[in-house]
Amino acid sequence: MSTAPHATKLEALQIWLNERLPSLLAENQVPGAAVAVSVSDQVIDAAAGVLSTRTRVEATPDSVFQIGSITKVWTTTLAMQLVDEGTLDLDAPVRTYLPDFKLAADEAAAAVTTRQLMCHVAGFEGDFFTDTGQGDDCLEKLIATFGDVPQLFAPGERFSYNNAAYCVLGRIVEVLRGKSYDACLRDHLFTPLGLTHAATGPHEAILHRAAVGHLRPTPDAAPEPAPVWALVRSNSAAGSMLAMRPRDLLAFARMHLADGLGPDGTRVLGAESARAMRQPQVELPPLGLLGDAWGLGWEIFDFPGGTVVGHDGGTIGQSAFLRVAPGQDVAVAVLTNGGDPLVLYTEIVGRVLRELAGVELPALPVPDPAAPHVDASRYVGTYTSSAADTEVSQDAEGRIWAERRPKGVFAQLGGRREKTELVGAHEDTLIAVEPENGMHGLYAFVGDDGAGHALFLHTGRADRRVAP
Repeated sequence: MSTAPHATKLEALQIWLNERLPSLLAENQVPGAAVAVSVSDQVIDAAAGVLSTRTRVEATPDSVFQIGSITKVWTTTLAMQLVDEGTLDLDAPVRTYLPDFKLAADEAAAAVTTRQLMCHVAGFEGDFFTDTGQGDDCLEKLIATFGDVPQLFAPGERFSYNNAAYCVLGRIVEVLRGKSYDACLRDHLFTPLGLTHAATGPHEAILHRAAVGHLRPTPDAAPEPAPVWALVRSNSAAGSMLAMRPRDLLAFARMHLADGLGPDGTRVLGAESARAMRQPQVELPPLGLLGDAWGLGWEIFDFPGGTVVGHDGGTIGQSAFLRVAPGQDVAVAVLTNGGDPLVLYTEIVGRVLRELAGVELPALPVPDPAAPHVDASRYVGTYTSSAADTEVSQDAEGRIWAERRPKGVFAQLGGRREKTELVGAHEDTLIAVEPENGMHGLYAFVGDDGAGHALFLHTGRADRRVAP
C-alpha cells in the first residue's frame, strides 16, 4: 500500500487539528486535550488547552492523561503473553491460578474462567473501589475481600461490564509473573514498546506534564479541578491509574495492528493471540456508544465501511477514547480532562476514520419526537447494583421515568440523584429524552423474572431487578 496519499491526508489532518482543537475545547468546556493519529508507522499529534484550570499549565502532545478503562486492553495483553508462554489457559477455572478465589456463590467462583473475566461475562457484581493501601499487595488484598460479592447470573450467561473481573485478571498476572501489576506493565509492555511518557501512578506521572481531571460541582457550572487525582490503586488493572501521552498509547495500538510486533520488530505478543483478542466473544444489547460485541479486552464495532476495535476510559474527570481500524492500519487516540468530551470524540474520531480508513462513525442515538406510547409494565421496578439503585416508573400520563441514586464511590465523587424521562427507542430499549454528558442514554431491559417483568436493566452493566 502506497503511503504517499496517507502522508498527504495526515498533513492536512495535522493542520486541521491545530486549527480546530482549541475551538472544540472552548465549545465543550473541555479544559485540555491531546490527540494522536497513526497510519502504519506515520504518527501525528496535537494538543490544546490547559492541564488544570487552577495552575493554567498548557497541555502539549507530550502531556500524560489517564486512559482509564483502556487499561483493560493492556491487562488482557499481559495475560495473553502468558497464554503465549503456555502458563495460562483461558478456559481453565480462575481457581487453577488463584486457589483461594472466593465469591458469595461458591459454585460460580469455582466455575468462572479467565476468558469470562476478559469479556465481561463472569456474572458477579463489578464495581468495588475498596482502598487497600498503596503497597504492591493492594490487588491481592482487594481480591481477598470478594467473598461477599454477589452473583448476578451464571458465568457465561450474558454481558455485564465488570471492573472487578479485571482486578482478578490482574491478580492472575501478578501470581504467574511473581511481581506486582505495575512491574508487569513496565517490564512486559512499557520497555519492549519503548514508551517514554507513561506512568503507572501519580509518583511517575508527576515526572511529566500531567493532566488533572475536572468535574462540575453543579450541572450548569464550569468544570473545576477534581478533589483527587486518581481512584484507588487496588483497581489499577481495571483502569484507575495508568496515564500516558496519546503517542505512547498509539505505540501500544500499533503493536496490536502489527499482530504483536513492537516498533523495532521485537515480538511483544503472539500473532495468534493478537488476532484472537479482536474476535467477538459475546454480543451486546444496543447501547449506543458501546460496541456491537466484545472480544478479549477489545470492544468490537461493526461500523459502516469496516470493523473497528477500541475502548473508552473514564476516571475522575478524565475521559479517553481509542479506536483502531485493523483492516486499514489506522489508529486514533483522544485524551481529555473534563467538560463534554463526546463532541471531540465524534468530530475527531469520525473525521479520522472517514478520511483515513473509509469507515463512517454512526451518529449517536437520539430520541424520536414522534415516539409512540410505550406500555412500561414490563420495565417498571427497582434495579440495583453496587454502583447505583434505579427506579423505573410510569406516571398517570403514561410518561416513563428513571430515577437513579448513585452509591459508594460514585456518590462520594459527586454523583447526584437524577430523574430522567425515557421514551421508546426500539424493542425493549428506551432512550433518555434529555442528554447527559452529550449523549442520550439507552436503557435496555433484558431477561424475564418469571412474572412478565424484565430481570435486568442494562446500561452496559446489568442491574438486577429487586422489586416489581
